Amino acid sequence: MNDSLPRNMSLTAFNPHRTAFECKHEVDVAPPLDPEADRWNQQAMVQTSALLWPNQRDYKGAVDLWAKAAERKHWKAMLNLANAYAQGEGVDRDSEHALQITEQAMKLGIPAAYDLMGTYYMDGMGVKQDASRAYAFWQLAADKGSPSAMAYLGGKMDALYDDPKAGFWGNRKIALQMLECAVAQGNGRAAYVLGTTIAGDRAELGENNERALKTLHAGVKFGSAESAGYLFGAFDDGDPVAGGVKDRARAERYSVLADRLERDPDLRLPNLDKMVPLPPAKLPKWDGKKETLIDAAKAVTSAPASPAKAAVPPVSLRTGRAHVPDG
Repeated sequence: MNDSLPRNMSLTAFNPHRTAFECKHEVDVAPPLDPEADRWNQQAMVQTSALLWPNQRDYKGAVDLWAKAAERKHWKAMLNLANAYAQGEGVDRDSEHALQITEQAMKLGIPAAYDLMGTYYMDGMGVKQDASRAYAFWQLAADKGSPSAMAYLGGKMDALYDDPKAGFWGNRKIALQMLECAVAQGNGRAAYVLGTTIAGDRAELGENNERALKTLHAGVKFGSAESAGYLFGAFDDGDPVAGGVKDRARAERYSVLADRLERDPDLRLPNLDKMVPLPPAKLPKWDGKKETLIDAAKAVTSAPASPAKAAVPPVSLRTGRAHVPDG
């Protein structure tokens, strides 16, 4: 074994009972992105969008674009390229090359690269499957500023008691700190986990329904289909998170957004408040067309193309989907 390779680095064992966590943001430690390389990465994302039918996705063309961007140290393109090789999408499957690209990003100090290496260890992708090293890498990634790692570990540590066999631990104080740090970075998964964790009225556990509602609403902005689905149910049923009042009109809008985000996980909705403001604000008029709602809520971009047809539900980055979106 070559100990000099980042994949084989010495790691501090995962400690689910840690007593302190320092919030760091990935954007503060990752190198700036070359503008032209960023355009190539975005173009590749469009060419492989989950909204395209599988036979419409141009993975080969995307790999070429990611490779060009990776040469300029565009870290998101590097990780997208690594996962393309790991999954064999647009290129022959090559786990060793995927690891090497990920290690290049690790050497640049990219927190997300450490997170991805943890996933490779958990999946046994090019390395011997090792859950202990996976969690150790995720812990290191979170400490370096990876919101994805924070969201994952926060969700594992937010229980009220330990059950290692079931994969969760009772360290809510640190879990909430991790989740809050990830939400502050625009991570939709963290917003969902945090929002559902603090939903309730037990103040001694940090629960607060009003804060939970705001957090889940932010999760929808960040692209979380789970958050949108949760709020659909909350307003449809009149749950405490929704103020204890049924609001079928709001529920319908969240339902539309949940369906789209499930099929298009790269979508972000920064202008959500224009169409679905939080109560007590009144809902603006809507013609009932799904695209009208979605177009009003999403950002105005200059993307090369806008895929239109729905495909199969996407898979998250943690399980290997080759997309590292903005936000």
